[in-house]
Amino acid sequence: MRVLIVSAPLQGHLLPLVPLALAWRDAGHEVLVASGGDALAVDLGGLVAHDIAPGFAFGRIAGRVLLRHPLLARRELAGRAGTAVVGELFGAANATFADAVVALARRERPDLIVHEPLAVAGAVAAERVGAPAVLQENNLFPAADLVAAVAASGPMRQYRIGAPAATITVAPPSLTGLRPGLPLRAVPYSGGGEVPDWLLRTGERPRIVVSRSTVAGPGGGDPTAAVLAAASTVDADIVLVRPPGRLPRLPANVRTVGRVPLDRVLPYATACVHHGGAGTVLGALAAGVPQLVVPGPGDRRHNAEVVARRGAGLGAEARAITPGVLTRLVTDATLRRAAVEVRDEMAAMPPPSAVVAELTALLA
Repeated sequence: MRVLIVSAPLQGHLLPLVPLALAWRDAGHEVLVASGGDALAVDLGGLVAHDIAPGFAFGRIAGRVLLRHPLLARRELAGRAGTAVVGELFGAANATFADAVVALARRERPDLIVHEPLAVAGAVAAERVGAPAVLQENNLFPAADLVAAVAASGPMRQYRIGAPAATITVAPPSLTGLRPGLPLRAVPYSGGGEVPDWLLRTGERPRIVVSRSTVAGPGGGDPTAAVLAAASTVDADIVLVRPPGRLPRLPANVRTVGRVPLDRVLPYATACVHHGGAGTVLGALAAGVPQLVVPGPGDRRHNAEVVARRGAGLGAEARAITPGVLTRLVTDATLRRAAVEVRDEMAAMPPPSAVVAELTALLA
C-alpha cells in the first residue's frame, strides 16, 4: 500500500507517529510523511517527507487566536480550557495547510491516510480522494474529543471531515481507562542525535534529567530555573537538556547537554523533570522512570494530573520544586514501583509491527 502520514507541523506531534510509520515501511509499504515546521528538522529514520506548511509559524497563529479570546486564553495558559482553545488553535493551523494536504493526496493517491488528532487535514484529504483514514492517538487526551474540537472551529467548517476507518490508542489503560480502538505500544522516538557516553550508563549517584518544551511561548513550563535553585543540596547528578539562554554559575552536581534523544537517555536515568508534553510523559513511562511534570497549557495539566493520580510521578508547579521534592523523586520507592508497573503495562501492548499487520488485514 501507499501510506500517507499527516501531522501538525510541530515536533511533538510528528515524532510519536514515526515508529508506526517505520513499521509500515519495514512491512514493505510505501510511506510518505506530510508535516512541516520544526518537525522536519529532525531525523525521521529515512522516511520521505513533504513540507505541506512552508514558513509555518505556530506562535503567530496562537497569538491571533488568543487575542480574540482573552478570557479563554487565561484558562488555556493555566491548562484549564479543555478543548475550547485547542480546537480554535489547531483549526486555524489546519486551515493553513489543509488544501496542501489534499493536493498532495491527489498527486500521490495513497491507499491509506494516517493522521493525528490535531491534524484533521489528513481526514479532509482522505474524504476528498476516497481513501480510508486511520486516526492515531499521540497523547493522553481522548483523540475523538480533539478531532471534534478542531472540526467545530470556524476555519474548518468549510471542510468535510469523515469518520476514521479505525482509531489507534496508545494510552495505557491504568492511566486513562480503557479506550475504544486498536491498542498500540507507545514506542518513544526523539528524532535521533548524538549522546555522550556517560549518559548511556548508570551513574554512581541518582541522575535527574531535566527537559523543556520545543515550543516557545508563554506558559512553556520550563523547570530549569527552579531545578537550578534547588540543585545544590540534592544528593543527585542533574542533567539539563537544551537549557535556555545564558545560565548562572552551575552547582557542582549539574551538567548541561544539547539536544539528545530522550528515548536513549531515560533508561539510564533515575528520574525526569519536564514541561508535561505527552511525548516526554510517555517516554518516561516507557522507561519506568518516575517523573515530575510541571502543569501548563493545553494537555500539560491533564498529563500532570494523570501521572500523579496513577502514582508514577509528581505534578508540581515550577515554583514548588524544592530540594525535598527532587529528593523524593529519586528516593520514593512507591513512585518507582508505579512507574515500573506502567512500563510493563506498555510493553505488553501490541508493537507497531503487529498493528500494521492488523490494520492491513482490516482494510483488506
